[in-house]
Amino acid sequence: MEAKIGKFFGSVSNFFSGGDHIPWCDNDVVISCEREVAEAEKGSSDELFKECIMRLSWALVHSRRPEDVQRGIAMLEASLAGTNSPLQKREKLYLLAVGHYRSGDYSRSRELVEQCLMIAPDWRQAQTLKKTIEDRIKKDGAIGIGIAAAGVGLVAGGIAAALSRKK
Repeated sequence: MEAKIGKFFGSVSNFFSGGDHIPWCDNDVVISCEREVAEAEKGSSDELFKECIMRLSWALVHSRRPEDVQRGIAMLEASLAGTNSPLQKREKLYLLAVGHYRSGDYSRSRELVEQCLMIAPDWRQAQTLKKTIEDRIKKDGAIGIGIAAAGVGLVAGGIAAALSRKK
């Protein structure tokens, strides 16, 4: 019985906290990737530099800091235009979708993950992200409806109280 109660409270907590399965990235990892990019800029091959930029982009869009997420989105959008490889395009679209999800732009995130799935329809990571986005959109809608219903209830209660006072 206690296990069922614990599971129930865990699911309620998960509902309101937005528990998704997208990993977070610590600030130490971001700093390490920035250092790696700076070193690669000094004379490494162009290919190694691009790999370092991708790792930094990954770290930024998975960061808990909103300014890092925005920086990652900007880096990915800037590099997307020059991407010829479908595999690299898929990766960048996915990371952009993660960044927009983290910043709360769920509709843009869904558009990007759908573009990603057009390139690789069977990619489970993108399919999981799409489901996470859709669940979040549904959850936000349910919370919005609940808030609106509570507001209507308060107004109706206020009107009923005012009418009962007049009698």
